[in-house]
Amino acid sequence: MERLKNKIRDIPDFPKPGIVFKDITPLVKDPAALRLTVHQLLHPFLGRDITAVAGMEARGFIFGALVAWELGVPFIPLRKPGKLPYDVQSVSYELEYGSAELQVHIDAVDRNDKVLLIDDLLATGGTAKASCELIEKLGASIVACAFVVELDFLAGRELLKDYQVHALIHY
Repeated sequence: MERLKNKIRDIPDFPKPGIVFKDITPLVKDPAALRLTVHQLLHPFLGRDITAVAGMEARGFIFGALVAWELGVPFIPLRKPGKLPYDVQSVSYELEYGSAELQVHIDAVDRNDKVLLIDDLLATGGTAKASCELIEKLGASIVACAFVVELDFLAGRELLKDYQVHALIHY
């Protein structure tokens, strides 16, 4: 994983002072590193009965769509409000400074679906937890959550204690 870690750039004081943003742009720019990332994200789940992959807007789309393609299953985009043109299910959740909402088309998953949730980063866990709740509201189940990066010091894994969590790189 050191090879992948070397492809993640720190951007100090973004989006606000005191935050060190983990920029994945160098990683996705390198086809070999991107391929390795996708394979490492899905490897623990090979042979499992996964019927769909969901990813959160926006960077979860990059990794989630590629994992879905590799597994040969549908990709489910979880979007910010106002982005989906059909009937949606929504879930609101709290952020450090305010609240947010995610939406998904009501026919995006079936009750029998077993979903792998993918995102680039696990920080406080709020977005991932809300994403799991959104999928479960539609009757599907979450097999596991997988992340490229986990910020261990923010303890986001605690919010996801009811789910299997897989992360490639830890800070």
